[in-house]
Amino acid sequence: MPSGVQPSVRITPHLMFGLLIILAGIVLTLDNLRIADADTYLRFWPSGLILIGLAKLWQVRTGFGSPVGGILFILAGGWMQLETLGYVDESFVDLWPLLLVVLGAGIVWQGFRGRRLRGSLSGDATINAIAVLAGVNRGSNSSAFRGGELTAVMGGCEIDLSHAAIHGEAVIDVFAMWGGIEIRVPEDWRVIGRVMPIMGAFEDQTRAPLGAATHTLIVRGFVLMGSVEVKN
Repeated sequence: MPSGVQPSVRITPHLMFGLLIILAGIVLTLDNLRIADADTYLRFWPSGLILIGLAKLWQVRTGFGSPVGGILFILAGGWMQLETLGYVDESFVDLWPLLLVVLGAGIVWQGFRGRRLRGSLSGDATINAIAVLAGVNRGSNSSAFRGGELTAVMGGCEIDLSHAAIHGEAVIDVFAMWGGIEIRVPEDWRVIGRVMPIMGAFEDQTRAPLGAATHTLIVRGFVLMGSVEVKN
């Protein structure tokens, strides 16, 4: 564990996603036992997307991630919830051009923060990328890499960390849906995978360090009909 003081519970999209899965399981179990009607509660499932979006925005406050992903989840969840409850007639699919607005706003936001959206290497201690119907190539040569957040939706992220260094432990949160994420790491890094694949795959193809590993990269998150691969 890092030497710094850390909160015992971090509000992350992955924590929220896990809690939503537990809640869905409870509702379905009660429905099978004829204690509750699942349809009454499951129609509120889009609200789960809103909660995940809020958790992603909360992460931005700590320096991890971009607000674009959180805003997308909130917009999609909010509109689909209104549609499910009968307050709107238009399908969310008809609003796909708004995704361009949100993605453009994200580019502007990152520009104001001085981050490069092009180029493969940077000295940033964190790395964040969102690939939606596209490919993103990023990297870091930071001497004190701390982690980041990677999202691939019908797209791909290629991350090069082969020239970066970790002091202790770093965490990368990943989410891949109908897309793929590839992470390249140095030979002396130890990789711990905490990824839950759902009709997808997580592959750790790294070679074990020859000596005692003092640099640990934790990859955690969810893969839905996609893939996450870590290699040297």
